[in-house]
Amino acid sequence: MGTSEELRRITMTPAARRALAAAGRLFYDRGIHAVGVDLIAAEAGVTKKTLYDRFGSKEQIVVEYLADRDERWRAFLAERLDAAQPAPRARIRAVFDASRAWMSDNGSKGCSMVNAHAEISDPAHPAHAVITGQKQWMLDLFTRLARGVEGLGPGAADRLGRTLMLLHEGALVAHGLKVFPDPVAHARDEAEALLAEVTER
Repeated sequence: MGTSEELRRITMTPAARRALAAAGRLFYDRGIHAVGVDLIAAEAGVTKKTLYDRFGSKEQIVVEYLADRDERWRAFLAERLDAAQPAPRARIRAVFDASRAWMSDNGSKGCSMVNAHAEISDPAHPAHAVITGQKQWMLDLFTRLARGVEGLGPGAADRLGRTLMLLHEGALVAHGLKVFPDPVAHARDEAEALLAEVTER
């Protein structure tokens, strides 16, 4: 997260971890505003007082939920990038393939950050920095990968990075909406076609 130095995190106890796991399931399945602290406590098998003792507020639970999901995604993606061939095109493909695998296992309703942003658009909310930081990180990743594509100048590479991000993010939204089958694979194929086009110029 680009603002991690400003982001307050808590130390996780076993009870806090149970509460976070319950909150994560509920927030993702039902929406953040629709889930109250009472329901999280009941699902986690802890008291409401324990929740407030550990997290301080529902806002902090939301921060921990999104930050935890972001950290798990980055670790998941890092494994796949480490296993990919070093060529930028192979690594770009690996990002889309990682997203496809992640969505299959963790994303039946689409991107948790996009979904959260639909409910949390106020920059003053402490979770807002987690959401925007994760998307900025993805843009930076695509831009770095695009800058490694042979024959592209800095301006063209930056434009390619933004286009790759748009393909990726659009696919995540389409996955959640279930508009058509396997949108992440479709976006990956379009990204590969685009890379072939720009390297042939």
